[in-house]
Amino acid sequence: MSRAGVVVVTRPLRYTLEILEDGNSRSIPSEKGIDVRIAIDVLSLTYQKALDVALIFSQDQDLAELATEIRGLARRQKRWLKIASAFPVGPGTDNTRGINGADWIRIDRATYDSCLDPNEYR
Repeated sequence: MSRAGVVVVTRPLRYTLEILEDGNSRSIPSEKGIDVRIAIDVLSLTYQKALDVALIFSQDQDLAELATEIRGLARRQKRWLKIASAFPVGPGTDNTRGINGADWIRIDRATYDSCLDPNEYR
């Protein structure tokens, strides 16, 4: 789907049933392949000189190679480029590192949580 220059790529969510300590259960959504899609899009846009800043809301270290690759590509193209990894921090947050090779933008946990979509799309 494309609208106003934005292309939306969807991936189906898979749900895993988690049993809680109190005996109740909850469904945990997970996706597959979205990190590859992000890498393809960012690399393609960098190659086309269609972006100067890539802000990725992830801490997935699989994307560290992307950061290295687009920085090198921008150097070869003799242009400035910024890649940043935005992620939540705060009480209860274990992972305090962004994507290696990217600048890190820490978002307080309350702000991050207020942006979560409460809908279940099964």
